Amino acid sequence: MNTMPDDRPPPSQAMRVGAAILGNALEFYDFTVYAAFAVWLAKAFFPAENPSTSLLLSVATFGVGFVARPLGGILIGAYADRFGRRPAMTLTIWMMALGSGMIGLLPTYQQIGVLAPILLVFARLLQGFSAGGEMGPATTYLLESAPAHRKGFFGSWQLASQNLGGVISGLVGLALALMITPGATDSWGWRVPFLLGILIAPVGYYIRRNLDETMDAEEAHGSMGQVLSDLAANHWQKILLCILLISGGTISQYFFLYTATYAISTLHYSQGWSMAASLATAVSGAIFSLVGGALADKYGVKSIAIIPRLIVTLLFYPALHLVISSGSPLVFVIVAASLMTLHAMASGAGIVLIPIIFPSAVRTAGLSIAYALGVTIFGGTAQIVFTWIISATGDKLSWVWYVIIMSVISVIGTLAIKVPETLKGKPQDSKPTAALAGASN
Repeated sequence: MNTMPDDRPPPSQAMRVGAAILGNALEFYDFTVYAAFAVWLAKAFFPAENPSTSLLLSVATFGVGFVARPLGGILIGAYADRFGRRPAMTLTIWMMALGSGMIGLLPTYQQIGVLAPILLVFARLLQGFSAGGEMGPATTYLLESAPAHRKGFFGSWQLASQNLGGVISGLVGLALALMITPGATDSWGWRVPFLLGILIAPVGYYIRRNLDETMDAEEAHGSMGQVLSDLAANHWQKILLCILLISGGTISQYFFLYTATYAISTLHYSQGWSMAASLATAVSGAIFSLVGGALADKYGVKSIAIIPRLIVTLLFYPALHLVISSGSPLVFVIVAASLMTLHAMASGAGIVLIPIIFPSAVRTAGLSIAYALGVTIFGGTAQIVFTWIISATGDKLSWVWYVIIMSVISVIGTLAIKVPETLKGKPQDSKPTAALAGASN
């Protein structure tokens, strides 16, 4: 049973989807911009004689943000299944803006000493809690707003919007590289992206306050505790399989988020080229996530979640070997964007596969918990592992094997997931929630 926040006419389908994806893009801009500016944050908050140690501490703090993601996924996911998708999405907007604003305004290590990195860790925890809670309600809202025969395309906007956040991050980084000197970036320029992130609060609230509610109140549990009890008792196997699905995809995603840091610290390319690589992969990811979702509607969500993932897994090592042997930053940008096309198609379908296997009463919590745990365990540690492997081996390609191994594990998990018959690529009627109504098997 859908309810509106007031007596205003219900928004159009395009407005509903636009509100969900724009808010999600702004949220993930705030969360991922840290990765693009890890080198500068290392200098500001973790000064050390060894640059590798400084960078390792910086990316470790990036990983700290993931520690709070499962808690955010559990609490906000259960909240969304009990009280609705719209209020949950509104809540996360304010929390993410607060975390971003803190990072942009924090004094550096030179100014307040060890308190600076402690406060940075707190801000990352707040961002992580918010991001953990944002993803589930936004994705569920997209799926429940979609016609039954276009669930894949609508749901893939989740990944596309995350990459749109990366596009914004890349554009800001590239603009800073072109407009100010490296010295200015070291001094104050790194603050600009985080201060811009404060804008998500008023913008996000404005675009989401008029959304209708897609949750069926008659199917909802009576309390958040009942939502979590139902999940623990009846759906824990699905959560484990979804975590396996997410493992390779999230490590691959942070492989692409790591491109800016990798280009500067390992390949010794300029700030401009590193930001160009981040921007190119984000644009590619935004476009081909949607391609993957559209293909999932036509050929089946499971097939598109697996086949492109297998292909990109085979290409990772030879493609990065080409980058190293060429020594060309342009080749690096082209290769990164090309690999992203396949990864994005698989991920665009994969993100749809997770919520459709859960019934409506626990759909948001199931997705939120599985995604948050998978991303925390594998995505949150990815940059630390990448940096450590390169530092320990001295081999610029050694880290790629970790991406390959986890991608294979992801495919195995995906194969074990059972897809509802209504979402195996067969055309359905256009009733918005028809296909999801029976997705509890």
